[in-house]
Amino acid sequence: MIYAEILAGGKGTRMGNTEMPKQFLKIGEKPIIIHTLETFLLNSRFEKIIITTPNQWIQHTNDLINKYIPKAFIEKIKVCAGGSDRNESIMSGIKFIEENYGLNDDDVIVTHDAVRPFLTHRIINDNIDSALEFGACDTVVPAFDTIVESKNREDISDIPRRDFMYQGQTPQSFNIKELINLYNSLTKGEKQILTDAAKIFVVKGKNVKLVQGEVYNMKITTPYDLKLANALVRDDLNDK
Repeated sequence: MIYAEILAGGKGTRMGNTEMPKQFLKIGEKPIIIHTLETFLLNSRFEKIIITTPNQWIQHTNDLINKYIPKAFIEKIKVCAGGSDRNESIMSGIKFIEENYGLNDDDVIVTHDAVRPFLTHRIINDNIDSALEFGACDTVVPAFDTIVESKNREDISDIPRRDFMYQGQTPQSFNIKELINLYNSLTKGEKQILTDAAKIFVVKGKNVKLVQGEVYNMKITTPYDLKLANALVRDDLNDK
């Protein structure tokens, strides 16, 4: 089986003074999370789409789904509580899948930020294909700007070669059973250095294949990002 997991656990602290997490803010006429969800619903390869969100926002998420998503698609969507961080949220979604549908050896999960609504079907399908063939993949774009490292946050400690550098996006996609096994084998110290799920595989010496992303597969994090996203949606509607 192929599952999608939309991670909607962010608090949106860099968005400024907002009354709700950024994934529930609107771009155009719909909340960001609905734009993202609609893209996944249009891909017929998914068995179920799991949304993980904080407990206090589960009802709000379900209300939005019932308001914006046609009834014929709602049964395909399940909302459950996330965890205290990104990786725990991914594992919470996987636990929900295991408890409700069971797990097979070749099951894969495509994990994606709720606040990346401009995802393409090419990226989704490349993720699914890579996860099925290799067990793990990460969506990236080349680092166009020079990357500067500063370990003390004051002085340059290194400037890596840009032609070896990439910027990570999502989706990140995995064989579910392998992800579970590797996550459960992590030490407490290893878990503390994780920045995302792909690093679970890297820490354990496993290969993670690269999937080519797109510059416009942007993450909406700041007020400027929100303005840009609204401009992109307006341009898209005008083109139609």
